[in-house]
Amino acid sequence: MPLRLIFMGTPDFAVPTLRTLAEQGHEIAAVYTRQAKPSGRGMKLRPTPVEQEARRLGVPVLTPKTLKTPGTQAEFCAHHADAAVVVAYGMILPQAILDAPKLGCFNLHASLLPRWRGAAPINRAIMAGDAESGVMVMKMDAGLDTGDVAMTERIAIADAMTAADLHDALAPLGAGLMARAMGALERGELRFTRQGEVGVTYAAKIEKAEARIDWAKPARAVLRHIHGLSPFPGAWCDVPIEGVARVKILRCELAASSGAPGELLDDRLTVACKEGAIRVLELQRAGKQPMKADDFLRGTPLKPPARLS
Repeated sequence: MPLRLIFMGTPDFAVPTLRTLAEQGHEIAAVYTRQAKPSGRGMKLRPTPVEQEARRLGVPVLTPKTLKTPGTQAEFCAHHADAAVVVAYGMILPQAILDAPKLGCFNLHASLLPRWRGAAPINRAIMAGDAESGVMVMKMDAGLDTGDVAMTERIAIADAMTAADLHDALAPLGAGLMARAMGALERGELRFTRQGEVGVTYAAKIEKAEARIDWAKPARAVLRHIHGLSPFPGAWCDVPIEGVARVKILRCELAASSGAPGELLDDRLTVACKEGAIRVLELQRAGKQPMKADDFLRGTPLKPPARLS
């Protein structure tokens, strides 16, 4: 028999999993998501991507501010779910919520646990220079991403991958993995492995103070820093145009050049790092849309001996 599920998620990353579980024939009793926030020029309330998908599917949506009140917990229990599926929900689940579904709560996490537990695993994996990432289905417990792991899918991280690229690769991969896990759970065949104690790292939330580019690092470290923060919040530097302007660099590649850190080496936006250099491929000025480097240079020529800082 199909499972009766509660789905808990908020951003775009969670939408493919919700859609896939519904397509697999599971009964989605309710969707829990974060409350709508003001957005755009008119600051109108904009529902989360998960809420929009739930409405399309005709599934009841709940947006509690907290899961800690007795009333909210009683309402959650009243769904009589077999299991809860959690994908980037954005709220900590109290023990009463974890205990409510008879088969447990299952989280889709975008890292190879126990590496990169926490809030920003996609960004941190790229920024750290990891060779691979992945998604895991974990049975949730009271700890921060410490539960037993049921299933894993891996993916290589190329230097050309931005956080957006890795996000877009992992979201459908995770949806398929969770669908397989819920199928195995339905059949009573889902098995679990304890997480190891070796290799635990934490993916702290990205802070704006981290976004400034440090040209005094090796080129590959600079590239991974840029790509790990692309498109948001965007790694930035000061560029000598119209005085000095802050520019986000969104995509780059390694270049076979060298010079003093931050030095512009040619008229193609090749910038020297401590070791080697990177060539800027895509960038964004404040208040402007992202643009290719060639288009930027047609309107704003930059040549040596300019320096980025």
